[in-house]
Amino acid sequence: MGTEKRQPWVVGVSGASGTPYAASVIRALLAAGEPVDLVVSRAARLTILDETGISFRDAHWRTDLAAWLGDDHGLDDVRHWSAGDFAAGPSSGSYPAKGMLVVPATTGAVAGIALGLSKDLLQRAASVTLKERRPLVVCVREAPLNGVTLKHLVELDAQGAVVLPASPGFYAGGSTVRELVDFVAGRVLDAVGVPHTLYRRWEGELGAAARPADRRE
Repeated sequence: MGTEKRQPWVVGVSGASGTPYAASVIRALLAAGEPVDLVVSRAARLTILDETGISFRDAHWRTDLAAWLGDDHGLDDVRHWSAGDFAAGPSSGSYPAKGMLVVPATTGAVAGIALGLSKDLLQRAASVTLKERRPLVVCVREAPLNGVTLKHLVELDAQGAVVLPASPGFYAGGSTVRELVDFVAGRVLDAVGVPHTLYRRWEGELGAAARPADRRE
């Protein structure tokens, strides 16, 4: 009997502020037993360095990713592709990916994907995801949004992508930055049906979020 073929989620990290959202998504995917193909744009490496102090380097990506995520648990299920590698697996529709999550997404990445520019592997992989009719979630992180970007987001929606702003909800009772980050990451995973326990779901009971955590069950 042959082994089951690996079918990863492609996670694209662009240069927008909000790299903790990406880290939370990756951790949750691995916790759910989902393999990950990671594409970190050149601009995102600067943002990771700025927001975490961690340098993300192609030659040392495993060590750097472990530092970014906080541990190396499950990294055997991660494959890293350089953003400039147009021969990478996710650049082809024949590569067996489940779909793609762009988190966080810059307005530049939004424009490039909507227009099919494919200026780097992140944009190319997203274009492939759309043409193959696979799930694509674009977690845009920018405010305010101008008319051009809004048009690009409408175009992505028309092409079948899920446009998911990095907008945390407070009904889940989150009171720390990590909890609010996890809420957004959880909504990204909800959009593609990946199970997780990143936030407390709404169950129709007003005031539940204000109760102590040990009384919410």
